Amino acid sequence: MNVGWVKRYLEGEVIDNDGKDKESKVANLPSRFIERFVLKGIKVDLIEPGRIVCSMKVQPHLLNAGKFLHGGAMATVVDLIGTAAIYTDVFSDQSEGVSVEINVSYLDAAFLDEEIEIESRALRVGKAVAVASVELRRKKDGNIIAQGRHTKYLAPRPKL
Repeated sequence: MNVGWVKRYLEGEVIDNDGKDKESKVANLPSRFIERFVLKGIKVDLIEPGRIVCSMKVQPHLLNAGKFLHGGAMATVVDLIGTAAIYTDVFSDQSEGVSVEINVSYLDAAFLDEEIEIESRALRVGKAVAVASVELRRKKDGNIIAQGRHTKYLAPRPKL
């Protein structure tokens, strides 16, 4: 492997056929792009205080080199859907939060066009800390693909 190529890949540089640097397309992506990228096509099947159930088909842009759902995409789902479940059960004076810990156990694979179900439950929503569990399952057989836990610090809304 060429270390120069790896460096350019990680830094997002693009080299055209003439060997000249071009501006990376990644540099021009809109803010919060990753959320729309990973959750494209998601459908909310059930939403209630402290619980969300969603479904989505595995999209081609979420596959890894092995042609199955990328672990980073699954971790992002744990982050985003876990946060959403917490915010269905959060007190009105808490408006923002930051992730403190995200843990994901990868148990099986999901392939292109497979339908997956994502269920998240807010396990605890306190004044400063919230915890959610997130489970990704293959819809056709119910097998668990990944299990995650997301802990967030809930910042109180400034009182002005």
